[in-house]
Amino acid sequence: MQFGLNFFPCVGPAERSAEQYFREALHLCGLTDELGYTHIRQVEHYFKPYGGYSPNPLIFLTAAAQRTKNTRLITGAVLPAFNHPLKMAGEIGMLDGISGGRLEVGFARAFLPHEFAAFGVSLDESRRRFTEGLAQITSLLKDENVSSQGEFHSFANITSLPRPTQRPHPPFWIAATNTPETFAFAGTHGCKVMAIPLEPNKMRELIGTYREAWKKAGHPGNGHVMNTFFMCCAPTREEAMAAGLGPCNGHLRGLAESAKEWLTGASTKDYPGYDKLIAHVSSDTAERQVEAGSAFIGSPADIAEMIRSYNDKVGGIDSVSLHFTPSTMPVEIAERSLRLFSREVMPKLAAL
Repeated sequence: MQFGLNFFPCVGPAERSAEQYFREALHLCGLTDELGYTHIRQVEHYFKPYGGYSPNPLIFLTAAAQRTKNTRLITGAVLPAFNHPLKMAGEIGMLDGISGGRLEVGFARAFLPHEFAAFGVSLDESRRRFTEGLAQITSLLKDENVSSQGEFHSFANITSLPRPTQRPHPPFWIAATNTPETFAFAGTHGCKVMAIPLEPNKMRELIGTYREAWKKAGHPGNGHVMNTFFMCCAPTREEAMAAGLGPCNGHLRGLAESAKEWLTGASTKDYPGYDKLIAHVSSDTAERQVEAGSAFIGSPADIAEMIRSYNDKVGGIDSVSLHFTPSTMPVEIAERSLRLFSREVMPKLAAL
């Protein structure tokens, strides 16, 4: 099992200036090689405190590349619905070169109605924009003199530059939430999958769908599954709860506020069940997640047992992306947490 850092900002100018947020985040990035974390990951979102400080994760990861030598750099994830494939392919090739071939690209469909409205994109086009954009970006990275006549973007005889350092292109990930079709799509296309920690029986079922599609498509191995979790590791459970619950609940409130349109009429066939999913998220708490074993807040012994238990229940995950800096978590608490986790928890879980 591999462990990395997930940077998902949920702050606005009243809580952190952009300068402070990125200075602190990049300081933590600079510790990853020393402490044995294998990846740094950042999301793409816009306009609201929930994710609004990361409109372009490729820029953040370029800065992180200069603070690290071995750590993999993962977009978690970029959104084809809001990006021109010609521009995105060029930016991917550029960062892959700058980082010496350490980039991995996660793609997602996007799901926040306010972002679609701001960009003038229909929610009903989400799946088609994602599928077309992913196919066009893949072709531009793999091949030269590429032509494509799409529903949303068309181009002729284009060779994207810079060419990617990793051939035929950096590893691809697909962000998947709770839709079996998305997990199957990732497996069929030979992509790694990044998921959120759903109820274990549901997660086991979705992972099974992914691995079955992977094998059916004839890909070698068993695929690669990543889950992301809140993390606050402290010497005692009481210290961890005191430090971690508030910022984690702040992140959950930010998500609920950002996605509230799903509860006030947003609807599309491309997102079945999202009204119920967001209703559940809106009432969720870090306390409940800790009780359910899907938020890792506690002592090193607590957290080692939580990870073992969750891993067993879902049938095995390959990577854990840890959110050490939810909402207004002080950077000194986050650094203590990631150092303690590296020293006392990671060695115990190396065999998972």
